[in-house]
Amino acid sequence: MIWFEELQTRKKISRIFASYESTFPEDERRDENQFLALLDNADSFIFAVKNDETQVGYVILWKLQDCFYLEHFEVFEEFRNLKLGSQILAELKEKFGNIVLESEPSHLDEMADRRINFYLRNGFSIISEDYIQPSYGPGKNSMNLFFLSNFEVFNVFYIEQELHFKVYGV
Repeated sequence: MIWFEELQTRKKISRIFASYESTFPEDERRDENQFLALLDNADSFIFAVKNDETQVGYVILWKLQDCFYLEHFEVFEEFRNLKLGSQILAELKEKFGNIVLESEPSHLDEMADRRINFYLRNGFSIISEDYIQPSYGPGKNSMNLFFLSNFEVFNVFYIEQELHFKVYGV
């Protein structure tokens, strides 16, 4: 059974940060100080994803006005290809409802194409193919990504603006 444990101390997120740092390219992630600052932000949440009592991954969520933003989602390598990702997304939808996320465009490479198709199979739709993820900071690049949601979005621009302000500070 999939469940989420909210992590609120630096000690508890050390494994998550190590995996996060090795999995996500530099332009797609926070530095360590930015990551640790998430613990002090009332709108951001770091959850260990558990399958029964075993930690199998993590998610980083942000509370927006009308939905949640799934900033990062990872199933640890040793637990991949066990259909846990689909279970996790289903549990996220059950617990948090409306969710938006960013993902690399499907035309980028085979892995990006597989990732987009995974989200589409799990109830997400592409709501913008022209989305720009702001830079995480000096020396990092902004990214052209797809913007997806698991609900009908009437004003993509509004959600993008709120997300850019709250998450990226722009």
